[in-house]
Amino acid sequence: MDAVDYSEHYEVTTTEETPSLLSVIIDTNPRAWAVLDDGSAPLSLTTAVANLLVFINAHLAFSGANQVAVIAAHVNRAVWLYPSSQQHANPSQQHGSSSADADAAMADADITNTRSSANKYPQFAHIEATVMASLKKLMAEMTERDLASTTTQLSGALTLALCHTNKAARALGASELDNAAPTTAAGQGTATSAPPPMKGRILVLSVSDSESAQYIPTMNAVFAAAHGRVAIDALALAGDATFLQQACFNTGGVFLRADANPRGLLAYLMFGMVADVEAREALVPPTHDTVDFRAACFCHGRVVDTGFVCSVCLSIFCEAPADAECLTCGTRLRLGRYGAKPAVIPRKKRKKKKVVNGSGREETMSATGTPLR
Repeated sequence: MDAVDYSEHYEVTTTEETPSLLSVIIDTNPRAWAVLDDGSAPLSLTTAVANLLVFINAHLAFSGANQVAVIAAHVNRAVWLYPSSQQHANPSQQHGSSSADADAAMADADITNTRSSANKYPQFAHIEATVMASLKKLMAEMTERDLASTTTQLSGALTLALCHTNKAARALGASELDNAAPTTAAGQGTATSAPPPMKGRILVLSVSDSESAQYIPTMNAVFAAAHGRVAIDALALAGDATFLQQACFNTGGVFLRADANPRGLLAYLMFGMVADVEAREALVPPTHDTVDFRAACFCHGRVVDTGFVCSVCLSIFCEAPADAECLTCGTRLRLGRYGAKPAVIPRKKRKKKKVVNGSGREETMSATGTPLR
């Protein structure tokens, strides 16, 4: 008797995986890290960077096409930690690209003496050595004048990450067009909806408060990320990250607050931030209960709950501008009778009840009192 094949057969097609670029922004404010290291749950910057490197290795291990970039948001500037400045000129030659010569083309002068280990993947070892060397160089270049500043340049780091993502996507898209199938005899190709060349997202590790002076440039970067479909994730270890909550909400990212247990940084990263935007559609990502939508005024930089908004440029002011003129676009604002003395309407006097024979009952022109029921 012939055997019956009950197995199900599926048609398997091979498709290239869309690479994912993860840009990690580390808040390297020395004052904020000093306070966090002396708290009830101490966490040093070196320990946090070590946990971030494990998270970065996990991201790269998901796919050989994934890429990573690390940026330091310092008190006076935003600095690249990985990749080096030479690799920015050719983003397609970074680690995680499909080029066969990518590993051989990458070499940094600061890590030439690094001893290679047989138990560590060369790409992971290269990223770790580059990040640590760049971070040590950044801390060695700090001066007393830098320590006097307390504002973290988060907007500059976001701008660098967005520019790097756009540049890498353009380079990858150009290479895909060069390797595309030839057109038909009529000179027209097949009309297919091609996926985006790269999935980009940004992860911000914050330890300081949101500075009101950084509100306008930060929101400009957030709106640019939302327009470019780049999700912004944030993990706040300390401080009041008001603007980062709005950034995650506007771009569809994840915001987590780990100020209760900052030493569990790796657990927060691996369970809440490791999935990209496409994978989160099949998962239940962690959500934040409340979002602080307060904004900073354009006149004094104060974070306000209620203020005056220009109807033309949407500038926010905590007080009515002088001569009712917008300080940003110069539009004459119509405030109506705002600030005028309010009109007082006199209250009507109520008639007093007449008292009969010293009793508290009303006069009803009757010998007997009015029954209660």
